[in-house]
Amino acid sequence: MVVGARFSIVGTSGSGKSTVGRAAAERLGVPFLELDSLRHQAGWVELPDDEFRARTAELIAQDGWVVDGNYSAVRPLVRSRATAIVWLDLPRWLVMLQVVRRTLGRVALRRELWNGNRETWRNLFARTPEDSIILWAWTTHARRRREYAEQADERWVRLRSRREVRGWLDSL
Repeated sequence: MVVGARFSIVGTSGSGKSTVGRAAAERLGVPFLELDSLRHQAGWVELPDDEFRARTAELIAQDGWVVDGNYSAVRPLVRSRATAIVWLDLPRWLVMLQVVRRTLGRVALRRELWNGNRETWRNLFARTPEDSIILWAWTTHARRRREYAEQADERWVRLRSRREVRGWLDSL
């Protein structure tokens, strides 16, 4: 275990936060928390903010961890303890390729995401970003990029390609 390594992995939906976060946690020998798995309880019911914060705070009290996600309800907690914020700033075309491929696989194979939840064909073809992860990724990409560019400081690591992501993981 790498003591003191505390990474917050951020980026738009479909950018690879969970994949990169799991790989980083494994290399460092620290716990990994995918915030989506905590937020979305069975039946897609959202964990109330106070409980979400309490459960997140419990994990980040440890000496080392990797957390992936963008939730404003826990952002101040996670960032206050993070030694680095790793921003997956991949081009929109690549994010869309990844999110479409991932979503099709999850729907077709009926893969469980967390807590019994699964994506459905209905969600795949929904016409509102709140109901379609693909539309959500498309509509939030530019906004996230602007927000993160404004927030970035010396703790931020901005990764703009798969090659940069691989290089960062290899550096761990």
